[in-house]
Amino acid sequence: MKPRVISLLLVTTLGGMMLAAADGLPPLGLVCWTLLGGFLSAGGANVVNQYIDRDIDGLMTRTTRRPIPSGEIAPERALAFGIGLTILSTMVFLAFVNVLAAGLSLLASAIYVFVYTSWLKRTTPSNIVIGGAAGALPPMIGWAAVRGDLELLPLWLFVVIFYWTPPHFWALSLLIKTQYERAGVPMLPIVRGDDEARRQIFWYTLLLVALTVLLVPFGLMGAVYLSAAVVLGAFFVLYAVRLRQRATAGAARTLYKFSLSYLALLFVAMVVDRHVGL
Repeated sequence: MKPRVISLLLVTTLGGMMLAAADGLPPLGLVCWTLLGGFLSAGGANVVNQYIDRDIDGLMTRTTRRPIPSGEIAPERALAFGIGLTILSTMVFLAFVNVLAAGLSLLASAIYVFVYTSWLKRTTPSNIVIGGAAGALPPMIGWAAVRGDLELLPLWLFVVIFYWTPPHFWALSLLIKTQYERAGVPMLPIVRGDDEARRQIFWYTLLLVALTVLLVPFGLMGAVYLSAAVVLGAFFVLYAVRLRQRATAGAARTLYKFSLSYLALLFVAMVVDRHVGL
């Protein structure tokens, strides 16, 4: 189910819920059911992803120890488990949250399984750009769970994560380029070269930081958030510049690791700004 990957998705889901509850914290029960539904949904999609990718997972060092290629779990049982998790997730959302959250959760799973894994991943270097929409939906799900609707802020959060995804994953692809190449996955560094990948990371990072700052003049965030967005964005840009100037694994690894903290801290800043900001 890749719970470590799911943890960041749950952080952004919870962030969306807390931003939606403008007058206080969302009900604890609703939070628990929403996060449980999100965990089951993402876990189910991850399992089905591994079923589809079982032929290439055995060719990559970082995935060869996964349960299916290592022989711990039969592919058919894994598929049934993944589908079962998705069904259970939908039932949880429908019974204890609302229809909109359930629909958005199913949409995220469908994009990840059918659009990204089954179609784009093996056919285009833009795979992670378009497929990243799946990972950008959790804050919308969290918002919908509390409000039962969607407004400009959750849509903007979707866009922020959408543009965060390429520099995050392209930095990783620079680190394991040979593994992707051996598996026949056309990641950007393989198809267009490392220089182009580093250039794209730099420009996507600039666009990402600009999008985060624009939340303030549109009246969606305040001074506390702006301070955090500027500081975090400055570090992100700094690491992107270093990566563009230095074609080293160390520079790529630094940016990749920072990008994880960046997104989590950005959402923490949003929540703090909304509830205790100036």
